[in-house]
Amino acid sequence: MTETAPAGLRVTLRPMRIDHLPRIMALETELFGSEAWTEGMLRSELADPDSRHYVIAIDGDHSDDRNDDHGRLIVGYAGLMAHDDEAHILTVGVVPAWQRRGIGAMLLRDLLDAAGSHRVLLEVRADNEAAQRLYARHGFSPIGRRRGYYQPSGADAVVMARG
Repeated sequence: MTETAPAGLRVTLRPMRIDHLPRIMALETELFGSEAWTEGMLRSELADPDSRHYVIAIDGDHSDDRNDDHGRLIVGYAGLMAHDDEAHILTVGVVPAWQRRGIGAMLLRDLLDAAGSHRVLLEVRADNEAAQRLYARHGFSPIGRRRGYYQPSGADAVVMARG
């Protein structure tokens, strides 16, 4: 799927694969530091395609549906878990230099499409106001708070729901 981001960027969304993990792990560490997921955690997520949906955003127009994105710049990624009548957004990350260009919204829309009619929940850092605004623009509302949710920092999470 290729969309034109608001800043005129061409970004293609592709399913995340195991061979993307080295680049994803570098970005995960850059974005989340000591609270980053491990490669083992992401491998486990990708091993469960029946209930998981993970996608990457790559720079450029590669709309011919080839899977030759090897070496292309991954500018973002996101993941969702769906089960029964509920879905959980597990992660959304965008390269810092590419943030505030619509890529996070593109990734979020893809996750929401994958969730279908499920109720969708997520946790977001209480101090991440930009992400909370993004989620609110897509129909999420705060429904609670998890004190000390993020470790090792002890930062609180705001729980948000849609549907």
